[in-house]
Amino acid sequence: MPFDDRTFPNREAAAMRRRRRFVAYWLFAVAFMIWGMVVLGGATRLTGSGLSIMEWAPLSGIIPPLTEAAWNHLFALYRQIPQYSLLHPDMTLSGFQGIFWLEYLHRVWGRLIGVVFLVPLVWFALTGAIPRRMIPRLVLLFALGGLQGAAGWFMVKSGFFPDSTAVSPYRLVVHLSLALILFAAILWTGFSTLSPVPISIPGAAWLKRLALACTGLVACTIVAGGFTAGLHAGLVYETFPLMDGRLIPAGYADLHPFLRNLTENVTAVQFDHRLLATITAITALATVLAGFHDSWRDRIPGPARAALVMMGAAVLTQYLLGVLTLISGVAFPIAVAHQANAVVLLASALALTHTLRGAKP
Repeated sequence: MPFDDRTFPNREAAAMRRRRRFVAYWLFAVAFMIWGMVVLGGATRLTGSGLSIMEWAPLSGIIPPLTEAAWNHLFALYRQIPQYSLLHPDMTLSGFQGIFWLEYLHRVWGRLIGVVFLVPLVWFALTGAIPRRMIPRLVLLFALGGLQGAAGWFMVKSGFFPDSTAVSPYRLVVHLSLALILFAAILWTGFSTLSPVPISIPGAAWLKRLALACTGLVACTIVAGGFTAGLHAGLVYETFPLMDGRLIPAGYADLHPFLRNLTENVTAVQFDHRLLATITAITALATVLAGFHDSWRDRIPGPARAALVMMGAAVLTQYLLGVLTLISGVAFPIAVAHQANAVVLLASALALTHTLRGAKP
């Protein structure tokens, strides 16, 4: 446990609680910024903006092009990749500027997250606001954030391959997965900082297991959504609940060996994402109903009840947004909202799991 003030005198305990709150709110702010980064990443993918910046310059890239010569240089680099020649051969400089600014904001936002994480970390460490045993974990999370930036560039480079007009779905999923891991780790650390002592809930171990199942299913569904987005599989079947008039679409197992279908066959990828989403929704709603059953409602602590309500609302919203994304032909605002709410759903499942970590058989 990062903090435990039960052995301190009242005054010192109150001061420690204040420091805990400051540290927790800082971590929550970083997690919120990562959520924004995921939303921006979804927007850049949907608009094809991700390949508009051909260079990875962690420091000098902060400065945008300020002269016509600088703009022409970047546009000339963009004209060298297949996305330009195959999809946008008539694009003008002004059109390029339209996709450039979204990717620029995405990259600058990532750098800003690093600053917002590192500067307070150094301050809190020097002032003793965080215990020494917690510092290695936070340093590791900062390093993971740097790795996430490198993974982003590794993903973007895959869009420069001959005949490629988008990034590799595999690299996209790696980039997305790292973002989710970083988000979950920082959020969990913030929860543990704010509430270091688990609440003992006798007889509720089964509910904790359901919460863990919800968290795992949400994460798997988001990863499956990454493959759906990377392959543009959402554009293939725009009906729900049937796919081409069938419950299980034809062509599900066309690729060999079979495992390739799970990540490369657009039919199988979209079906699997739908199936996982449905299983996740059923499991989450069953967990909410179980938590509010008459025999358990009064035993569950207030934070857990709040997390149950949040998860129930988020999973219903997410399922509706998923259906609307399909039938709208992946309309931009709906698709972005779908990706944004996916992270909200993950956060609510994590919050529920954390509040129930003291549940016992």
